[in-house]
Amino acid sequence: MKKIISSIIIALFLTSCVGNDKVILRSSIGKLNKVMVVTKTTDWNGEIGKEIRNSFGELMVGLPQPEPVLKVSQVAPNGFSSMMSAGRNILIISESENEGFSVKTDVYAKPQTIVYVQAKDDTTILKLLQKHKNEIKSIFTESDIKFTQNIFSKDKLDDSAYKTLENLNISFTIPNKFRTVEDTGEFLWLRNHLTSGIAKTGSNNILVYAVPLVDESNIADNIVAVRDSIGKKYIPGSDPETMHMITEKAYTPFTFDAEVDGKKAFETRGKWEVKNDFMAGPFLNYTVVDKKNNRLIIFEGFTYAPSVNKRAFVFELEAIAKSMKIK
Repeated sequence: MKKIISSIIIALFLTSCVGNDKVILRSSIGKLNKVMVVTKTTDWNGEIGKEIRNSFGELMVGLPQPEPVLKVSQVAPNGFSSMMSAGRNILIISESENEGFSVKTDVYAKPQTIVYVQAKDDTTILKLLQKHKNEIKSIFTESDIKFTQNIFSKDKLDDSAYKTLENLNISFTIPNKFRTVEDTGEFLWLRNHLTSGIAKTGSNNILVYAVPLVDESNIADNIVAVRDSIGKKYIPGSDPETMHMITEKAYTPFTFDAEVDGKKAFETRGKWEVKNDFMAGPFLNYTVVDKKNNRLIIFEGFTYAPSVNKRAFVFELEAIAKSMKIK
């Protein structure tokens, strides 16, 4: 009987250990919008490295200062140590007879995204990188979006406290560092005053509102006109009679197809300015087609942070925008 009990205890202990292996993954490390590339130094200094740097180093649209979509660093395979393997975003390039492109999550740490690119020679690896470059960038960006949203969800604002969100029947994951500027029931303006470094005189801002869906084929063409009308009505400058937010006339915004909460949307990136004043900065606009309710839900984020890079601030707004849920 004692042997049976002992066997049960040992079995339970072993089962517990196996079960916990998946849970005890260490926390990943690494900055947002940065990818560690594991590849031979000779490849990094050659065409493969050039392709990665050119692809990931494309400049983010709509920012006043040139900033890349993703920053990259390189480590040789023999330097890919235990500490290095805890990186949150990793691209591993290797030679193999089995050509492939694959993605795995939470391999050495959590949360973690690893993209594997392998082929028999450098030429084929280069072709795979060129073929999948947009997909690879999107994989890492979306990984960081989810990571950021998870952080925000731990200490978020209560949607029910805002008349506009309640009336529009939508929700967001917004960190509680944002404060209300205006909440009319039809228009919401939240602001986070930046408190560190040279950017401490600036702010990150969120606007949420809706307009009727009139002509679905003409949505993209009207985004600038709609945001300018909102700026004139709700976003004044130091002199409300002569100053208000407009789309910067010297810079044409870029609009891309997007998807938010499973619905068709348009993503617009550009620069804003205050008419008759010197304030300016980048904006990010998501116009979401809500056919069920015959309307367009609009989320806009804009940043004012003079003399500093703004990629991180705009990325934060992107993460909040993509958390939108239409109830």
